[in-house]
Amino acid sequence: MRVLSGIQPSGNLHLGNYFGMMKRMIEYQKNHELFCFIVNFHALTSVFDAARLRHQTCEAVGDFLALGLDPEKSVFWVQSDVPEVTELTWLLSNVTGMGLLERSHSYKDKLAKGIPASNGLFTYPVLMAADILGYGANLVPVGKDQKQHLEISRDIAARFNNTYGETFVIPEADIEDDLATIPGLDGQKMSKSYDNTIEIFIDETSLKQKIMTLKTDSTPVNEPKPIEGNILFSLYSLFLDERGKEELKDRFLTPGLKYGEVKKELFGVIWEHFAPYREKRAQINKDDVVEVMKKGAAKARAVISEYLDKARHNVGVDYYRKQN
Repeated sequence: MRVLSGIQPSGNLHLGNYFGMMKRMIEYQKNHELFCFIVNFHALTSVFDAARLRHQTCEAVGDFLALGLDPEKSVFWVQSDVPEVTELTWLLSNVTGMGLLERSHSYKDKLAKGIPASNGLFTYPVLMAADILGYGANLVPVGKDQKQHLEISRDIAARFNNTYGETFVIPEADIEDDLATIPGLDGQKMSKSYDNTIEIFIDETSLKQKIMTLKTDSTPVNEPKPIEGNILFSLYSLFLDERGKEELKDRFLTPGLKYGEVKKELFGVIWEHFAPYREKRAQINKDDVVEVMKKGAAKARAVISEYLDKARHNVGVDYYRKQN
């Protein structure tokens, strides 16, 4: 089975990125055909600083490599290194209804956050569809907030196939309900847009400061603590197995639990969890990143070219091609 997903380099990668996508993708490479990429074209809808985008793109690649993504066992590349995706986006645009894009929740949400309206932001789902359909992905791990975009990709693929003949694989979404929404420092979804993130490779002092400022309720110490909607419980649970989660739940429901003490524990758990990855991350330099991405782009271009050639033929823009 071919599994594909990408991540934006719009800022330092954080726990929401790690548990929502990165960790799952790294695990997929063991038993599946993995396609993973850094979506820097998508990042252009919100990042308007060229130097920052270059830096964050390289940082995102390095983070993935440090966390265990193996470029020898997967196809790992940067979106802009595969120009075929932009041509495919145009071919798909012509079978994409305006109503489909106008119903996009993500577009409306980003406008509400103050991101300037642009054609790129509006047609974001078509580029995402090209990213998915161009590589014949069967399964696409996405967060709950990206589910609609995957459904749009499915609609576009079906419309193209119905119009021009069988061309693209219809992808399926892979959403883990437990990881659908990972809370940030303020309880909202952890997101760079909300400035409420806990970065994966954060320094020790900053990590401690962020954990100690986690928003908690005012339940007295001598009363059971709530589980639902509790940021501290949700974040701590991410690092535990099922037995550990049950034990943590019992602690929260038993009077006497002090949030301050649990925050100190969580800080220690996070710091120790990423300790071996920090060591590996320190050894990865820009030259390593560039070399890995060159090889990854070559592999990605070989795959997308097959789907693009078929799409070009089916729509009729390869006028020079002899017909059977």
